[in-house]
Amino acid sequence: MNMQGVLYKRREDTIPIMIIGLMFFIFGMVTWINAILIPYFKIGCELNNFQSYLVAFAFYIAYLVMSLPAGYLLKKTGFRKGMMIGFWIMASGTLLFVPAGITRAYPLFLAGLFTIGLGLAILQTAANPYITILGDKERAAQRFSIMGICNKAAGILAPLLFAVAIIRPGDQTLFRELPAMQGPEKEVILDQLIQRVVVPYAVVSVVLFLLGLLIRFSPLPEIDTDTEPTATAVPQERPKSILEFPHLVLGAVAIFFHVGSQVIAVDSIINYASSMGMPFLEAKVFPSYTLAATITGYILGILLIPRFLSQLTALRICTVLGLLFSCMIPFVQGKVPLLGHYTDVSVWCIVLLGFANSMIWAGIWPLALDHLGRFIKTGASLLVMGLCGNAILPLLYGYWADKYGLRIAYLVLLPCYGYLIFYAFYAFGLRSWNRKTINE
Repeated sequence: MNMQGVLYKRREDTIPIMIIGLMFFIFGMVTWINAILIPYFKIGCELNNFQSYLVAFAFYIAYLVMSLPAGYLLKKTGFRKGMMIGFWIMASGTLLFVPAGITRAYPLFLAGLFTIGLGLAILQTAANPYITILGDKERAAQRFSIMGICNKAAGILAPLLFAVAIIRPGDQTLFRELPAMQGPEKEVILDQLIQRVVVPYAVVSVVLFLLGLLIRFSPLPEIDTDTEPTATAVPQERPKSILEFPHLVLGAVAIFFHVGSQVIAVDSIINYASSMGMPFLEAKVFPSYTLAATITGYILGILLIPRFLSQLTALRICTVLGLLFSCMIPFVQGKVPLLGHYTDVSVWCIVLLGFANSMIWAGIWPLALDHLGRFIKTGASLLVMGLCGNAILPLLYGYWADKYGLRIAYLVLLPCYGYLIFYAFYAFGLRSWNRKTINE
């Protein structure tokens, strides 16, 4: 393709990439709100750590349930109509927060979160292949970084905006007094606390419904993945199942460990900082710090990849940093003043995990989807199934936090980053279960 053709292709891809960027922003708004829902429900519904992390479990286990059906749905309906269905399923889930908030029914909240997750599974299955296909393969990590900035910028805003909507100036005093309260007075106050989520989620339901219509009639192109060009086609012998692609299957496991460790870092930091003596109203900003560190990594990725750094090298650096910071959380102690806060250095190690996580997702997706050809939709579904790590690993963290303490529970991160290092340095290159072919 000549230079003029390349420039035309890039202009042609710009609008679809902007639409997908908007979707990733919505993903972030809906997903990272869990960082404040977990401690808020823990107070309002009187939960222990394990019970509070059912928020993440209910939300993300939907990916395991829905990911493969989502691939078949998109194949039958096409991408745009499938995305509309995904947005509408999400809208029905957020609408469940209205009766749940009125009755203070935690199981109904969990049902709403599960339904939101079902819709998101469809959207993730559709959106990620777009970013992989729309543009040069070597710049896929750049495009994922841009999508990551959209996602994490929304993640920074979501907890802060939600806190503005539901947290009142006198709540810190109220949270301290609640454990000593008893009887009808306590029930009334708890009901009032939880009912604050009703109006924000009712508004979100309307917005998601309208976004579904917008995507349905947008200029987003349909992608014919059943007849992929030679550059991305399945090589040599034609596999009959996605399970015959070891770099894909092991990549799905890598996604499992990556997203689970990322959610632990973001969703646990408020409770952990509070356990170090920090007031809740001060601790609520720390998920935003963690996500800001992730955005910093994305920006560096955009600037450095592929001109100065390959996406594979960036993946390897980030996995090693993740293991290093994870080791420091349980074993490094001492309070330090930073950004107007005075807290334990381990809290800042969790923040730095945001930076370590930045280029892992962007590194795994193009490597795992490489040379899948007509299997790309189903392959994307398998990778999205890995998002159930967001459900299972935070729950394990919550269980160990109740049993051994919040700090020691972070040891769950060590095997996560250990496996990610294994994938980044070895497993990504497997093209057969019997032999190894490295494509760097």
